[in-house]
Amino acid sequence: MTLFKKTLITCAILAATASSGSAQDAMAGHGMSGMGGDRALGAELPEICKTQDGMAGDMMMQMSPGMDPAHADLMAGMDVTSQQMMDAMMATDIDVAFVCGMIPHHQGAINMARAELEHGDNAWAKALAQKVIDAQMTEIAEMTAWLEGEGAAE
Repeated sequence: MTLFKKTLITCAILAATASSGSAQDAMAGHGMSGMGGDRALGAELPEICKTQDGMAGDMMMQMSPGMDPAHADLMAGMDVTSQQMMDAMMATDIDVAFVCGMIPHHQGAINMARAELEHGDNAWAKALAQKVIDAQMTEIAEMTAWLEGEGAAE
């Protein structure tokens, strides 16, 4: 089981725990109890974004041979950066860890946006994808520059 898949499963468990009002208890000892409860763990998705059984993420992570190329590209774009993000956030200095973790997080958004540009057919969604790419590339450049300058001194 990949780390990304384990993370998705953990998030699903935490989301279920949050709905019963004990998310902070579930995170005790993990340094996240002061993050504002379930809102810090993830925003509530609109109903249209949810699957009937809530298990699509687990199913998608298997990258089944029957998956269409568009969805496979969306998933692959995130799968590549998930491990990088987890590794990057282990830097000793919290500021550096945050910035290092944000770089692959932003790259994941770029990868998803590229999948939309390649496979999407809605003009608004494709324009949004291009905006995401442009903004995230700029921010990655800013973060990289900070890491090479002030961040290196941390």
